[in-house]
Amino acid sequence: MMVFFIKKSRILVMAKSKLLSDLRAEIRRKNYSYRTEQAYVGWVKRYIKFHHLRHPRKLSEQHLYEYLTWLANEQNVAASTQNQALCAVLFLYNHVLQQPLENIGDFARARKPQKLPIVMNKKEVRQVFKHMSGTTKLICGLLYGSGLRVSECLRLRVQDIDFEYNQIYVRSGKGLKDRVTVLPQSVKRMLKTHIKKVKLLHNEDLKNGYGVALMPYALSRKYPGEGKKFKWQYLFPSSKLRKDPRSRFVHRHHISDSYIQQQVRIAVDRSEIPKHATCHTFRHSFATHLLSDGYDIRTVQELLGHKKLTTTMIYTHVLKKGGKGIISPLDS
Repeated sequence: MMVFFIKKSRILVMAKSKLLSDLRAEIRRKNYSYRTEQAYVGWVKRYIKFHHLRHPRKLSEQHLYEYLTWLANEQNVAASTQNQALCAVLFLYNHVLQQPLENIGDFARARKPQKLPIVMNKKEVRQVFKHMSGTTKLICGLLYGSGLRVSECLRLRVQDIDFEYNQIYVRSGKGLKDRVTVLPQSVKRMLKTHIKKVKLLHNEDLKNGYGVALMPYALSRKYPGEGKKFKWQYLFPSSKLRKDPRSRFVHRHHISDSYIQQQVRIAVDRSEIPKHATCHTFRHSFATHLLSDGYDIRTVQELLGHKKLTTTMIYTHVLKKGGKGIISPLDS
């Protein structure tokens, strides 16, 4: 009896291991980010564990309903967390198991708080920039001046900057969409100097037998040797070489977003502005200040890369003075 139990456990482990391997392979085939891969694999593991290690093929819509309800009611997760769990499990059934779930039912939804974005005024932005220097200041200049997400900014390649037309090409942004946004005139000189330094670093890497960039969409197989070209290097390379967790290929990745977030926290603290400002606050401020300067909301939507206009419209609420534009009777 003990031998049978051990064999059954091994079969379960092997089946689970193959399932996760297939999941990873499909995520990479669709060119999802490594962070998305980690998140989806983690959620699928937790889903399987919640149902006592039963194979997902033997689970139904009702089992997913129970899991999502448990996350909301028992774990008190945020709405975005519950939604990510749902996306991960649906990805497994739709793209790996080829067994789409038809109707999950009206499961308990985690409450999404209705929050307005934190926005710095132009004076506060200048105060924060006073406490920045070098690459951090340049990166934050693009977050505020171009409305980039921090991940989008750090993934920029040298070729994504168009000085002639004052444009930045954002490749595979949120939702795997490409878009074009504005390149601020005030950072061009600093950015050109920065690119010269990146070029020197790239030449040094080539001299030492490295300098090959990781190419998106398996372009390295289609265009052998293309990864050595300077145009494919990250605009903000890290100070050290690293091994890619997927391919095990040694290359120079971009600066860590956690490092930039830390530097922004330090600058905000030193500036003593009374707001909980983060890297994303620069993007919120970009949108709000464009609208206050008279640019139409459709243009701002395109620059931000929002799929829905309603997402961009939240910034119009920030612009309304004194609580929905009402003048207090005390002031009148």
